Amino acid sequence: MHKFDAIRPFYDSEINSALLKVKDHPMMKALMNFAFPALPDEDWKDQLTKTHSTRDFQCNFIYQALTQVLKKSSDGMTTSGFDTLEPNTSYIFISNHRDIILDTSLLNACLFDHGLVMTASAIGDNLVQKEFLYILSKLNRNFLVQRGLSPREMLQSSKLLSEYIGQLLLRENRSVWIAQREGRTKDGNDATHQGVLKMLGMGSDEANLMDYFKKIKIVPVSISYEYDPTDALKMPQLMAEANKEIYIKNKNEDFTTLMSGIMGQKKRIHIHVGKVINEELDFIKAEFDNSNKQIQALAQEIDHSILQSYKLWPTNYIAYDILHQTETYKHLYSEAEKSLFERRLEMRIDENHPVQRAGFLAMYANPVVNKLKYENAI
Repeated sequence: MHKFDAIRPFYDSEINSALLKVKDHPMMKALMNFAFPALPDEDWKDQLTKTHSTRDFQCNFIYQALTQVLKKSSDGMTTSGFDTLEPNTSYIFISNHRDIILDTSLLNACLFDHGLVMTASAIGDNLVQKEFLYILSKLNRNFLVQRGLSPREMLQSSKLLSEYIGQLLLRENRSVWIAQREGRTKDGNDATHQGVLKMLGMGSDEANLMDYFKKIKIVPVSISYEYDPTDALKMPQLMAEANKEIYIKNKNEDFTTLMSGIMGQKKRIHIHVGKVINEELDFIKAEFDNSNKQIQALAQEIDHSILQSYKLWPTNYIAYDILHQTETYKHLYSEAEKSLFERRLEMRIDENHPVQRAGFLAMYANPVVNKLKYENAI
């Protein structure tokens, strides 16, 4: 099992010593004071020293912090689809990706609330360069996706990652969360990258890849935020791409985005888990004898589930109408909601920059456009 040491989270036997190492760190103090505002430092430190498992850390500390995040930065979270999942069963949740930390953390909170197996979750190693964040991620059952590798190194890393995910799902009965693409969706266009599915399939010992995907039980997840707390932070990269320029991140950009995503205003949040992709795999297997075409068809099936179940908010309809200069969806939002969104637009971007304005609006409008692909009317 040592082969996974470079990417795996802590084992339960390692949790307590890791907590003792970081319990006096200023960022741990900030996290605990946020989660337990009325609790003296001595009390939560005492509880941390008595914590010996990932589950206890997640349920007793991280869950409480998430409760405070929802209370202070949202108007609440709703869910759907969780009643179709079976307890004591592992799934691989393939999700659209809006926020670095919250997407997977909120899903885990929902799984906990419904008495379901919580996930081990993929996170890019570029996001945990600071030692405290690295330790916190391993405490919270994150496993590392290695970035910035050469093509040869990337192949080896993908094989290791695939094998580890298979180990979690099929041998440890541990669910897994992974984003449908590398990095967050910046422009609101949620699409499953075939490379993610190819990576997952590297661990297969089945003659046909679709049989392996049936074994690991793929569940598409749609998560939507009424306001994207990092919308303005995504604009520089979108502008660089619009100008066909190479975008280079600032030194602390990932950390700034991480914190903004947690504490920024999100208004309402909705998470939907789809049904296990099962019969569809039989159809794909029968229809296509080429593995690349099978992967392509599976990606489309995941997209179909995610986009069809994506919760559209007034902000999405408002952005669509402003961007396209229509009143098509005027009946789905109030004038007050439109004024609030226009104020946000005014405060967060340069309205005199037409490309920037269009990019910001498209970020919110594209989910409407994409959902129209699967529904004749909304």
